[in-house]
Amino acid sequence: MNKNQIIDILKTQDEAVIQELFKKAYQIKQQHVGSTVFFRGIIEFSNICTKDCFYCGIRKSNKKVYRFSMTAQDIIRASLWAYEQGYGSIVLQSGERSDEDFVEFIEDILLEIKKLTLNKLGITLSLGEQSFETFKRWFDAGAHRYLLRIETSDQNLYKKIHPKGSDHKNRLKCLKMLGEIGYQVGTGVMIGLPFQTYENLADDILFFKEWDIDMIGMGPYIVHKDTPLASLDNNTPETNFMLGLKMIALARIYLKDVNIAATTALQALDPLGREKGLQAGANIIMPNITPVEYRANYLLYEDKPCLDENAAMCRSCLENRISSIGETIGFCQWGDSPHFFKRKNAGKEKEKNPLS
Repeated sequence: MNKNQIIDILKTQDEAVIQELFKKAYQIKQQHVGSTVFFRGIIEFSNICTKDCFYCGIRKSNKKVYRFSMTAQDIIRASLWAYEQGYGSIVLQSGERSDEDFVEFIEDILLEIKKLTLNKLGITLSLGEQSFETFKRWFDAGAHRYLLRIETSDQNLYKKIHPKGSDHKNRLKCLKMLGEIGYQVGTGVMIGLPFQTYENLADDILFFKEWDIDMIGMGPYIVHKDTPLASLDNNTPETNFMLGLKMIALARIYLKDVNIAATTALQALDPLGREKGLQAGANIIMPNITPVEYRANYLLYEDKPCLDENAAMCRSCLENRISSIGETIGFCQWGDSPHFFKRKNAGKEKEKNPLS
C-alpha cells in the first residue's frame, strides 16, 4: 500500500471494503505471528507525573487527582501473581519522572523481580522519556522491552496537544536510544485527536515502518473532562473506535511481523473492543493487574473499564473472551516480537558485510 491507499481506507465507510480489510489483516497475522495471544499484565503503579500533556487525566496540573505511588512490595507482589498465573510478561507503567530516587526505585524492583522469578518473567517498561544512562541501567537490571508512545508522528500536531517546552525531537531521540541499547522498541499514537487528519494517521503507519518499530500500542482517543482538549470539538466515539480498528489492520498489513496490542481503550468504547482488535490483526492483550484500590486514580481518559475487577476476575474474563473468537493464550511465554529478531539479525549481517 502507498500513502494514498492508506488514506482511502481510513476514509471509507464501505462495509464490504472494511470487512475485507480486517479479513486480510487477520490472514497476515496468522501467517506472520500466529493466532496465539500473549498477555502483558500491566501494573499502573503511580500517577505522579512531571508532564502536563493536554490530553491526559493524570497531567501534573490536574488538581482533582488523588496522587499515589505503590510500594515496592506491592509492585513485586503483583508481579509474582502474574508469574504464578502463567503470564509471560508484565508492563510497569507510571506517570513520568526522571529523578534519581525514581530511577533507583525502578532499578531495584527490576533486579528483585528477575531474581524471584529466576529471570522467567518478561518485563516491559512504559515510563516516558529518560536519559541514555537511565535506559541502560534499567535494561541491565532486566527490562527488555520499552513502550514510548509518540502520540503522533506530526511535529505540528504534537505541539498542539502538548505544552510549550515539550520536544518531539527528544521523543524520537529516545526511541533511537532504546534501539541502540537493545530494547524491543514499542511506540504508538492516539487515533482521532482534535486537529488530526487522515494524512497524519497515514504518516503514522509509514513512521512505524521507517523507524523499524518492533511493537505498537495505539488506541482511539477518549476525552478526559479535566484536560484542555476536552473543550474542543471531537469525533464521535464510534468514529474513533472504527478508526482504531482500521489502524490496527493497516499496521498489521503494512508491518506484518510486529507485536500489536488490542488496547483497553477499545473496550472502553465497545464491550467487545479487544476481541474486535484481535480479529483486526492485534496479538497482544494487557490485562490490568494493578490492585483495585489504586485503579480509579489512574485514569488517563474517562470510562476506563475493569476498575472494580480484581486481577483474578480479569484473567478469567479475558480467557473466555479470547477462546470465544477461536484464539489461544500463550501462557508462560514472553511472546517477543518476531520483527525484533529479524531486525537484530539484519544488524548483525550488516556488521559482517558493511558493503552489502
